[in-house]
Amino acid sequence: MVSVYPDRAGVRWWTKAWFNGKEDGEPSVEIEERMAVQFIHRQVDKDAWLEEHYPKQMEIYHNAIEQTKEQILQQYNI
Repeated sequence: MVSVYPDRAGVRWWTKAWFNGKEDGEPSVEIEERMAVQFIHRQVDKDAWLEEHYPKQMEIYHNAIEQTKEQILQQYNI
């Protein structure tokens, strides 16, 4: 899950992501207002957004998917 939100004054904008149901989520990352608006209007792909702002977490995510894929293929001898 990923979201964007402004500070109380509406001057600074942030993005925050949650991976694997982690309750606290990842640390927020400051972003430009125009980027927040693009995200809100779904003009940015969510995976591309996460890759840009949370690259280490996305690397772990992609590695986990690849490992799962390999395990399934091995299980069925494909």
